Amino acid sequence: VTEVEEDNEPPQIVRVKKYVLRPMTPEDAALEMDALGHDFYMFLNSETHLVSVIYLRQDGHYGVLEPAK
Repeated sequence: VTEVEEDNEPPQIVRVKKYVLRPMTPEDAALEMDALGHDFYMFLNSETHLVSVIYLRQDGHYGVLEPAK
């Protein structure tokens, strides 16, 4: 019988990744995200000049998160 220890600590941030945001369209960001094999990608939207996140939805389409103005 193996004893399992319970870990009651909350999740911790264990990595911070920094990179330069490149201006691009949401369509280009989707291509970049797919090429990297990620399910989200942060970019500088060249159409709105806002930092945005594109993500793959469960229905297979894409969504974009942008800050409220």
